[in-house]
This record gives sequence, structure tokens and C-alpha cells, in this order.
Amino acid sequence: MALPAAALAALLAGCAPAPEGGGAPDARLRVGDITFEPCSLSAVGARAVEAQCARFEVPEDHDAPDGRRIGLALALLPAEGTAEPDPVVMIAGGPGQSALESYPQVATAFSDLRRNRHVLLVDARGTGGSHPLHCAAEDEGSAFDVEQMTPEAMRAFAERCRDALAADGTDLRRYGTMDHVRDLEAVRKALGAPQLNLVGISYGTRVAQQYAKAWPEATRTVVLDGVAPNSMVLGQEHARNLEQALDTQFQRCRDEPACVGTLGDPSAQLDAVRATLEAGDLAPVQYRHPVSGEWLEDRPSFGHLAALLRMFSYQPAASATLPLLLHDASQGRYAPMMSQARMLADSLGSQMAQGMQLSVICTEDVADMTIDPADAGSLLGTGMVEFFHAQCPVWPTAPRADGFRDPLSGDVPVLAISGEFDPVTPARYGDEVVSHLANGRHLVAPGQGHNVIGAGCMPKLFAQFVERADASGIDASCLDRLAAAPPFAGNYGWEP
Repeated sequence: MALPAAALAALLAGCAPAPEGGGAPDARLRVGDITFEPCSLSAVGARAVEAQCARFEVPEDHDAPDGRRIGLALALLPAEGTAEPDPVVMIAGGPGQSALESYPQVATAFSDLRRNRHVLLVDARGTGGSHPLHCAAEDEGSAFDVEQMTPEAMRAFAERCRDALAADGTDLRRYGTMDHVRDLEAVRKALGAPQLNLVGISYGTRVAQQYAKAWPEATRTVVLDGVAPNSMVLGQEHARNLEQALDTQFQRCRDEPACVGTLGDPSAQLDAVRATLEAGDLAPVQYRHPVSGEWLEDRPSFGHLAALLRMFSYQPAASATLPLLLHDASQGRYAPMMSQARMLADSLGSQMAQGMQLSVICTEDVADMTIDPADAGSLLGTGMVEFFHAQCPVWPTAPRADGFRDPLSGDVPVLAISGEFDPVTPARYGDEVVSHLANGRHLVAPGQGHNVIGAGCMPKLFAQFVERADASGIDASCLDRLAAAPPFAGNYGWEP
């Protein structure tokens, strides 16, 4: 089965509620050797955040410091009071997301931390404002065209992207995790910070672990939200993890009489709708663009549905609507599905730097990817592995760092946090990481999905952890008040 492009683009993307932003001084701010100037960070669905921004140059190849240089986009959210010397660094997900563009969505989760610490954002090389590696599709309207999403087409896409990005001399071999890690260390030294407090989100948890392995003496604390163990092969278990998450969510509807009685069994409806969509004989459907309101017309495909099921499962409030979505589709009402799929495609297309994603995965993961026949009948199928097997042979790569798959160990204080219903980095991954750590602790947020740093009392808990550099004594009983949103029982939501 071919994997829809919108689902392929977000491997370990961080998703979070849209909270409010904070303020920053209007004057320039000099920290160490870096001078920051006032700026504003913005993201779709979130209030803009006032910050201080800077550019910082690094070698494209750290092993050739006198060669080509690239600029990194930095942002600083200044402490509200007297700042401690060790800033907090938020590392974004993807791979391919911008830290500066992602931060407004989680800004309030960092409010307590900002009382006495700067929050530093560094766009990973290849993303955001740091020499971004975006790949342009030949036809933006084909994002969900399953028939066109073949391994051959994906290989051709990678070749076009490679040639376009390398035309200015960009060395695509130098945009992986360890390159970003070395950038972070260069920024730390330039700031004059004795240590960093790392907050990795989703794929960013890989970066945080690799930094802590390389520079344990420069790492004060590590928070891992949506944990990707170093042993994890990006994309290998996504199909299996999604099936388990959807089974759990659909069982919640079957256990709720109002949901199953009104909307039917979502698993049975998924099978029926999938068969209809994969038959490919549906007429085009008119629907309104969810943002502009203009009328559009497209032919419904299984790609639209698969992308929605995957990405909506990241957040409990969105996954609660899936039984209603499947019920409407089973009745031939495809306009809601098409409208939401369009919104998803527009959002992911602007967030992910696919060239950077290929540089990461082709260097670090594809050699360990294998096609699992057990995935063939799943929602995502074996398409993700097949596509990377097709693309990576034509993408420039560097050797993977020695010991890359070795777990983070030692005495560094680590707080891992997971969502109970996470469809991409399930809680067992957090258990695996802390099992190797003398000062590690894992908290699981009940009823939550992927990325839980802003859920309930979690912001206060991880702020306490950073302040104390010790997770063992934190009282996490407040998390027991969290619960998943009930499944929808109709167009007006769940029954009270």
C-alpha cells in the first residue's frame, strides 16, 4: 500500500495544544558572544511570542572548519528574573520541524521555567531559518494521490529534490543528527553557558540523547517528551504502533453506548470505507477549503483517510472525532474528510523540511529498515519502509557515527514523559530509555497522545525537575486527574 505524503512527512513531529505566548524586552540582548535583537515568533493556531533573535554561523562540515559556512537561526526567550547560567534548550521534532516555528504552540508550558532561566531555540540546520532544505512537489494537488505515490515516483522526487538543493553547493551529507548536536555545542560555547538543560520533543529526544552522550559534562538535565530511544529505527514500527493506538481508541467507542449506538463500530466502518475508497470508482466531491472558504473539488481516496487517521490519533481531542468521521464516510458524506485532509496537507507541507528529513533518515535509519510482512494489511502498510528504500540510494549520506545506537547511560538526570495513547512513540519507549539511567524517571500521562509537555500539571512537574536536577522526589500524583476526551457520539460531540 502506498503511504500518503502527508502521513510520510511527519515521522516524529511534535504536536501540542495552542497556548498563549510571553513577553521579552525591546532592547538588544547580548549573551556571551552573541547579540540578540527583538523579534516575534508565530505559528498557525498559536498566539505570537515576543523574543530575541540572532544569526550564528557554523561550518557546514565541522571537520572542515575553514570551508563553507551556514547560518543558524537562534531565538532567546529571556528569563523574567535573574537568569541562572544554564539555559533551557527546546529541540523540535520531525525530523524537519523548526524550533522557532514550533515554540509558540508550547510557550505556556515553559512559563515556570522562564522565571529564572533563558529558553534557547536553535533551528536545526536544514530547517526553519537555518539553511532550510525544502523539497518542492511537481504537483501540490497530488499529496493524497495513492496511485502516484509509488516507490518509483518517490525515488524520482528524491532525485529532483537532491539536484535542486545541491545546485548551490549544499553538502546534503552534513544535515543529520550529529551535525545538529555539534551546532548546539558551538552555540553553548559562544553563549558562555557552562551547561545546558535539554528539552527534546519527539525526534528532538534523539538529538537530546546524542548530545548528552557526546557532552555529558555540558548536560545538566534532559527532558524527553515523546521518547525515541537510540535503538529506534525511524519509520520501522510506525505502522504497528498506529494500529495499536487506533484499536485502543476504537475500543473506547465500543465501550460507550452513546458512541457505538449512534455511530456504529468504528473498526467495522473503517474496513468498509477503506474497501470503497481503494476501489477508486468514486465521483469527485465538492468541499470548502477550511481556511479560505473557497469551493474545491477532488476525488476521495484512501490516502485522505489514512493521513487523517494517523495524524488525528496524535491528540486525544482530535482522535475523539474519528468515529464520527468514519460514520460520515460510511454514509457517503466525504466532504468533512476532504476538508480536514486539505487543512492537514497545507499544515504539514509548510512545517516539514523534507530534504533535512531525508538526510537524517538515509544516514541514520534506512540501513536498519526491513519490510515486515505483518504490516501489509495495516493502515500504513509497508509503504514508509518501501519509500525510504527507494529514496535513500539516491540521497547523499555520511557514515553513521560510531555507537549511535548505544543507549544513553550514566548519571545525567533524565525525565522521560509519554502519553498513554501515543500512536508513534508509545510509553514502552520511555521505559526502555530510563532502564539504562541511574537518575532517570518516566511519567506517563493518562489519556494523552503524542507530546504531553503542556498537559495538565506537566509544565510544573518538568519545571521542578529542571530546578532540582532530580526527578526522584517529584510528586506526580496530579497527573491522575488527566483523562482522554470521550469519543464523539454525534455532530455535537460527546454525551454529558
